Amino acid sequence: MEVDCIPFKETGYFSKLICDYLGQEKSLLPFFNRFPQIENFKDQIAEKESHFPEDLRPVLVTTLNKQHQNTEISEATSTNIELLGDTKTFTVVTGHQLNLFTGPLYFLYKIISTINLTRQLKEAYPKYDFVPMYWMATEDHDFDEINYFNFRGKKVQWNRDASGAVGKLKLDGLDAVFSSFSSELGNSQQAKQLTALFQKAYLNHDNLTDATRFLANELFGEYGLVIVDGDDADLKKQFVPYVKKDIFGQIPYTKVSESIEALKQVSTDYTIQVNPREINYFYLMDGIRERIVKDDDGFKVNNTKIRFSQSELEEELQNYPERFSPNVIARPLYQETVLPNLCYIGGGGELAYWMELKSYFETMQVPFPMLLLRNSALVLTQKQAKKVEKLDLKISDLFLKQNSFINKKIREISNIDIDFSTQKKHLEEQFSAMYQLAEATDKTFLGAVKAQEVKQKKGLDVLEKRLLQAQKRKLKDHVIRMTDIQNELFPNQSLQERQLNFSELYLEMGDSLIPTLMDCLNPLTDKFMVIKY
Repeated sequence: MEVDCIPFKETGYFSKLICDYLGQEKSLLPFFNRFPQIENFKDQIAEKESHFPEDLRPVLVTTLNKQHQNTEISEATSTNIELLGDTKTFTVVTGHQLNLFTGPLYFLYKIISTINLTRQLKEAYPKYDFVPMYWMATEDHDFDEINYFNFRGKKVQWNRDASGAVGKLKLDGLDAVFSSFSSELGNSQQAKQLTALFQKAYLNHDNLTDATRFLANELFGEYGLVIVDGDDADLKKQFVPYVKKDIFGQIPYTKVSESIEALKQVSTDYTIQVNPREINYFYLMDGIRERIVKDDDGFKVNNTKIRFSQSELEEELQNYPERFSPNVIARPLYQETVLPNLCYIGGGGELAYWMELKSYFETMQVPFPMLLLRNSALVLTQKQAKKVEKLDLKISDLFLKQNSFINKKIREISNIDIDFSTQKKHLEEQFSAMYQLAEATDKTFLGAVKAQEVKQKKGLDVLEKRLLQAQKRKLKDHVIRMTDIQNELFPNQSLQERQLNFSELYLEMGDSLIPTLMDCLNPLTDKFMVIKY
């Protein structure tokens, strides 16, 4: 096994905000709590220990045991659930949608980052215990985002009508998906294992929540992963005071809006991930998940005839907290309120919206977790690694946009130097003298000199491109092999982890896939990892 590392910034696939965060830019200090370094967890532990209510721990343990009662969990997971009753136990959390058959490959990287960080924390702080936790996004209603995964360049899709929270969806129609997928897998031992895993997850359970819990537990249960479903009346009951401050006080709308404006002041290049609403909750019941909206007559549930006065809505919240579903702004606060959590692990987009929330957390007097960018990796099979070596390609060059990748390599392997940088510089020097001449004689000629300079530079650009195209034609076979391997490793000109499903690597690596990734991925690295198997 060989592991290389590339700085995230050099990959070209990560936003300026995330690169600045990893570089610990001082201008971003107001938007996060502590940077995720092992020594900084000491103060994070102390802060969470002093704020997390001790009487919430038995509720959490009871709830998790109830949620896992129909799942055959490992001794490690069972122990971790019980440990959460102890005031010296804390969590590290990642969250993800209920994507069909885990969806993109980075689902694995999220959970492995989480498990590996708890191990490192235990080594650094042995008197405490740390539990890896996967928060299932069971209340999401964006079915089209989760109803498929990619396999060998094709979309394996679950087609059905859907409304309301996806976790409650019945699994009708997945038998057809199973038949289609299993027919593509082949007859190897790994193929049979994947077939059995899909069948047990989706054909032997009643809803998507149970199927996803089973699947994640099968993949990671032996490592002590605890899976939590936030769509739970007992957990939401603990969160009622905070829901009131949102619905009736609009605190998050005010604070998050202020943070967004502050982020824009830091850099206009930062993309704002999410915007708050006046009310950041949906009403969840009987196949619906619709926004709660305030109007002149009180409160209404969008796209329904359901209405409440303020007193009626307060009573509904008190009696049926499970009917109030947080959106992307409110869900992080809910998570951090009901869990003794130290750190949230997510992708770049997730961390970007978490950074909008810090002042909101401070106003609500809830400790803001440390934010850790999940591991990212490119995995090369033995066959792919040999192709890269045979073509004498640098791994870092594979991250370039395809046209830049081809041009760079053509220049390297060509026996003709097709780089007009020197000629362009020489041209600029010549025109510098012409500018001086025009300045000294008649300034009205400056525009003409400039136009001639632009024309000649453009001519050089055109000639350079034509010569490159000629060399590409001459080296056509080499270009085809280069682009073929890049397309294999970067499907649709995107990162492998955002396109591939784990099943493709499992067919190559079998049961060694997850242990290999566990060994290779270091959660506290600040680099993109390239793993040659």
